[in-house]
Amino acid sequence: MDTSPSLSSLVQYFFTQHLCEHRRSSPRTVVAYRDTFRLLLSFLQARTGRPPTALTVADLDASAILAFLDHLEAERHNQIRSRNARLGAVRSFFRIVAVRDPANLGIVNRVLAIPTKRTDHRLVTYLTRVEMDAVLAAPDPATWLGRRDHALLLTMYNSGARASEIINLRCGQVALGSNTYVQLHGKGRKERTVPLWPQTTRVLQRWFHELEATGDSLAFPTIRRTVLSADGLNHLLQKAVQRASTDCPSLLAKRGTPHVIRHGTAMHLLQSGVDIATIALWLGHESIETTHGYVEADLTSKQKALEKLAPAQGQLERFQPEDELLRFLAAL
Repeated sequence: MDTSPSLSSLVQYFFTQHLCEHRRSSPRTVVAYRDTFRLLLSFLQARTGRPPTALTVADLDASAILAFLDHLEAERHNQIRSRNARLGAVRSFFRIVAVRDPANLGIVNRVLAIPTKRTDHRLVTYLTRVEMDAVLAAPDPATWLGRRDHALLLTMYNSGARASEIINLRCGQVALGSNTYVQLHGKGRKERTVPLWPQTTRVLQRWFHELEATGDSLAFPTIRRTVLSADGLNHLLQKAVQRASTDCPSLLAKRGTPHVIRHGTAMHLLQSGVDIATIALWLGHESIETTHGYVEADLTSKQKALEKLAPAQGQLERFQPEDELLRFLAAL
């Protein structure tokens, strides 16, 4: 008698108990995984001619998952990073299948063995200090929206906040006493505290007074006092960059996104001599390897290191292998 759980029950367990209860995954993670499975099950329905409720774990073997990944790239035109993120969601599910349905362990191992694709490693893009100053000066201080946008952009630049962190920020998360700081709720339910510059403190004090804010009030609401959407944040930032480009033409070649502002925060801290371990804490990076990308992109630091390097004296002779096999390997 086959006692293996159905695919439907495994998927439901994965979302309702594993992600939500056991791991306490963030709502963004749950939504991303949900979208992956909606795409996967729809693809398999078209491939097999059977509805998702009739599918089994065997229908999600390695060949089917590889076909799905190819479909994402070829037909949905997903980038490699998106393809790898979808594969990560599938892998997470199959680790649960391994525990709850050991009869299909062979399928699980073959799916988990599917490699991620390597992507081109691009240097981070960021705004220079001159460009950032121009963006901060762009909002109109004579209007309510202009004052809000200036306070928001300055706080985002000061803290290196992610888009989700800044639009959901509450006034109670900002301390404006003898110690001024902002407490951010980041990815993976991690919290971090970032100090505020005196200029940011003064701007927020004026803005919160105008807002007549309480501790639970949104720090940067819409004019209807609702949460600013991600699209709304992008729109106000694009407007600020467009206005600033009149006086700072170099902005025309830059993408003005919340993440580019975040990159600017990291780069300016690095150029000011702050070590990457502190910058990782500032930005809420889980691994310092993520922060190391800013070191790779910082040409100024590389130039300083080059100036300290004394040229080698004399002519260095190149190694010449004597053995034929070594010559073959050296020529590769």
